[in-house]
Formats: sequence, structure tokens, C-alpha cells
Amino acid sequence: MSASPLRLGVNIDHIATLRNARGGVMPDPLRAARIAVAAGADGITAHLREDRRHIRDEDVERLKREVDRPLNLEMAITDEMVAIAVRLKPHAACLVPERREERTTEGGLDIVTAREPVRAAVARLSAAGIRVSLFVEPDVHIMDAARGLEAPVVELHTGRYCEAVAAGHAEEAQRELARIARAAAHGTALGLEVHAGHGLTLDSVGPVAALPQLRELNIGHAIVAESVFVGFSEAVRAMRAAMDAARAGAAA
Repeated sequence: MSASPLRLGVNIDHIATLRNARGGVMPDPLRAARIAVAAGADGITAHLREDRRHIRDEDVERLKREVDRPLNLEMAITDEMVAIAVRLKPHAACLVPERREERTTEGGLDIVTAREPVRAAVARLSAAGIRVSLFVEPDVHIMDAARGLEAPVVELHTGRYCEAVAAGHAEEAQRELARIARAAAHGTALGLEVHAGHGLTLDSVGPVAALPQLRELNIGHAIVAESVFVGFSEAVRAMRAAMDAARAGAAA
């Protein structure tokens, strides 16, 4: 199939992490969002965690009100988070697993054994006009389960692939990439819009961006980390360029 345009969602959580490390208002996540948009981001992603370790409620309110790009709110399936999303009405809500002790999201959402709570959250958010995505493992049977829950979007967890690339385990990286590719193709065939994210860097993004079924990548930590050395705008531009080059190469 021909490659469709590939959107970049920039996750600004760790701009807020840096702010919260000292307190006060610097650096401002809203400013980061505006810079990201000017540098080529198609949307902004922010995870409002239950413990508010980085993004806070007022950040989400400002992002929704003042940034002229779609806001993708990552959130756990809790009554509190669903109520916040229904009130603020971001463009999209990505349902993710969340454990208080984890440093970052460690895997995909369990939509098989926990299907009823997921179904209820999808229904409530959809009724509020919010586009729901499910952050899930890149497996074919998970795509089937997602389709049954009537969420229009899945986001494939790319963490294991990225870890293999970072460790220099080429064969494992290829296996994980093939797994992502199979899930993306199957999900697309079922009528799902397929996104991907978690752990993607300039070194690992190319082969994922080249997968023609993917419509959006959500990337945060690598961009924020690189911005320490080159500036936030340049870090976003570099990721945007790497994605575009990979997608153009896939279409050639």
C-alpha cells in the first residue's frame, strides 16, 4: 500500500518534570507546546497522571485553551480521569495502564481481561465527542479485541523494539519491528487507525515511520532529552525530518 501522511505528536510531559523538580513555573509546558507546533508538530500529547508527577490539571486546561493543535490526553481508566476528560474535551484521549511506582508506562493496556472497564470508558468518552485511542501491545489478537471495543484508534507500544535497538540487539529489534508491522497491517484491515509510540529516538524512529499503515507517532522523552543539547525547536525539527525521510523512502 502507498504510505499515508505521518503525523508527529510531541509529548511534553518531561518539560513539566523539569519544572516540578524545582517548583515554580519554569520551564513552561505551554511554551514548549507552542515551540513544538512552530517546529512541525501536528499535535501535543500530555499524560495527566493520578499522582500529578509532571503534567498538572492547569497545564491541560491551558493546552486545550491556548494551543491551536489537537490535544491528545493520555490517561488511566479511573472515574476521576474520565470526568476530567469529559469536562475539558480534548481532541483525543489515549487510555493507558498506570502504576504509581513506575517511572514510565511499562506496557500496553490489558483490553482482554479488563475489557468491560475499557468498554465503559470508551463509551463515555466517545459520547462526549472525544476520539479514543487504546495504548496496546502490538499483537494481532489485541487488534481484534480493540476492534470489538469500538475505539477508533490504537497506539502500538514500541518500547521493546526501541530497547532492542538501544542495546544493539539487531535480531531482536527486527523481530519486534515485524511484530509491530503485523499488528499495524491487521489493525488497519479491521478499520482501526493505527498510531505508535514509546521510547522512539532518532536512532530507532526510521523503520517504524516507514511502516505505511501508521498514521501518527507520539514521541516525548527523546525530544526533550535532545533539546538539552540542541534546543527544543531543533530537537522537534530533527525528529520531524527523520520521520519524513523514512516515510518518503518507504513511498519511493
